[in-house]
Amino acid sequence: MIRTAVIETAGSDPVLRQVPRPAAGDGRVHVRMVASALNFADLLKAQGKYQEREELPFVPGLEGAGVVVDAPEGASVAPGDRVIVAAPGTMAEEVAVPETAVQRIPDEMGFAEAAGFHVAYGTSHMALSGRARLESGETLVVLGAAGGVGLTAVEIGRAMGARVIGVARGAHRLAVVKAAGAHEVIDSAECTDLRAALRDMGGVDVVYDAVGAEPGEAAFRALRRGGRFLLIGFAAGRPPELPLNHALVKNIAVHGFYWGGYRDLDPDAMSDSMEALFAMYRAGNLSPVTGETLPLDRIAEGFAMLRERRSVGKLVITF
Repeated sequence: MIRTAVIETAGSDPVLRQVPRPAAGDGRVHVRMVASALNFADLLKAQGKYQEREELPFVPGLEGAGVVVDAPEGASVAPGDRVIVAAPGTMAEEVAVPETAVQRIPDEMGFAEAAGFHVAYGTSHMALSGRARLESGETLVVLGAAGGVGLTAVEIGRAMGARVIGVARGAHRLAVVKAAGAHEVIDSAECTDLRAALRDMGGVDVVYDAVGAEPGEAAFRALRRGGRFLLIGFAAGRPPELPLNHALVKNIAVHGFYWGGYRDLDPDAMSDSMEALFAMYRAGNLSPVTGETLPLDRIAEGFAMLRERRSVGKLVITF
């Protein structure tokens, strides 16, 4: 038997249950999990508000890292390999996933770093390099810059040669954003007119919006002609109401970006993006920020931290 976290009713926190170990020899890769990351999407799924609904009960978790214990003959990984896992249901001591859901991780990367690497860094890298086509010398503003995905957007934007403006709440979060590479920061708790503040900074070419609502609307209005707006998430509770007449007259492109959708849309692009990110990590251009690390039996505390927006960096659950 193994321990796993389970969401049993909509809106509830996860509880721990004992379940049978995944059966061997089913053509899937079996991984003993060492760490798994919590994402805002896990909270939304538990509340029944995510774009991909899960049938109750379900095991939360979208990513993690561990050690391969069994793999099909001829697979790209073998028992003993340290791997990243990108698949639903990673909040369990062992998982069985398709071979496409695992990749070897660099020897230099710890399990806690790897656990929260795939979704956040993959989202920012594919959104900025693919959808937004961010260019060196352009200005990027990141809303929710101290969150799990926001910090990765700051790092990757800086590594791509952009001037990065990070927007977050409070001095502690802003210090983390600066340390991640932001050239300038804005305290959302003290800024009464984000649109004006960004315009005073010269305007922006790309908005990375993981917040939505009024901050997204204000940043949209600060975009220069030919700007790009990335819809990443809605931590504020609702999408931004964007004035599309402005998009028309200023030739602004609005891109929705859902990283998980690329599992079906273009899985090779996901794999290539991750290899590019591992290369950036090995080169010292990325320094993942692991926030609170909690054991599996305290996973409900992690959900509370997400719900109350008390986390900085990625929340990691260990086994």
